[in-house]
Amino acid sequence: MENTNDTTGINFILLGLLNYTQIHIFFFSVVLMTFLTSLMSNIFMIMLIRMDSRLCTPMYFLLSQLSLMDVMLVLTVVPKMVGNYLMHIRSISSAGCGAQIFLFVTLEGGGECFLLAAMSYDRYVAICHPLRYPVLMSWQLCLRMTLGSWFLGAADGLMQAAATLNFSFCRTHEIDHFFCEAPSLVRLACADTSVFEYAMYVCCVLMLLVPISLILISYSLILAAVLQMCSNEARKKAFTTCSSHISVVGLFFGAAIFTYMRPKSFRSANHDKIVSAFYTIFTPVLNPLIYSLRNSEVKGALRKCMDQVK
Repeated sequence: MENTNDTTGINFILLGLLNYTQIHIFFFSVVLMTFLTSLMSNIFMIMLIRMDSRLCTPMYFLLSQLSLMDVMLVLTVVPKMVGNYLMHIRSISSAGCGAQIFLFVTLEGGGECFLLAAMSYDRYVAICHPLRYPVLMSWQLCLRMTLGSWFLGAADGLMQAAATLNFSFCRTHEIDHFFCEAPSLVRLACADTSVFEYAMYVCCVLMLLVPISLILISYSLILAAVLQMCSNEARKKAFTTCSSHISVVGLFFGAAIFTYMRPKSFRSANHDKIVSAFYTIFTPVLNPLIYSLRNSEVKGALRKCMDQVK
């Protein structure tokens, strides 16, 4: 099988998630509606947080960054997928493929992991040290954690995109996926990729386990503090505030661990595509719904906004 050392002019073929049967056309309409709902709900969440003075706190600033990452994530994956499906084309350039790998890893693989860890620290300080909250969770620290999340994600994304596209690829450029993801692209390489795959596995483990360890420590301390509260109302408010974040953490890390930390022998292209569709298309629409339905301050700001419209 011939190989290609220069990836500059290569066009890869995305085999996609759906075909043109009736049931798959129905699934396509569901994906399209979910994409539009995700886009509108996350943009609305960002605007709501910026407009309402009661939401001008580090907690909601971090939430707005989560919504921004979700908006960028769905725009990275879904428009190309929808365009290819409607126009009956499946090609993507090497530059487009590299951009998708970089943005996907930046947003989903690194940035969101550390942002969720920062959000758990914010909840820990708010519940366990409420009087010292302005000091322990200052705006300066909040901005540093946010910039750190973006930087770590971008650094990981840049390394993975550059390393993946540096391989020589076989003449068959068919990617069994609906977007360019590093593990799917590496399968097409003609060279030995074992060292890269091992390095990528270690990197993914660190990018997942370090944040999730910080999150587990934060919520263990929060649980201990909540159980010691005398007031049932204060305990209920603390559980309600944290439950939305725990739900988002569970959805995100559950899908990520299933995708990146499974042994290679248990992997299959179909399973990878289904799980990838879940956390790139459906999870972003759940985040604003979870926070708006289970957070009294967000619901209050939403009612205020609706009253102003009326």
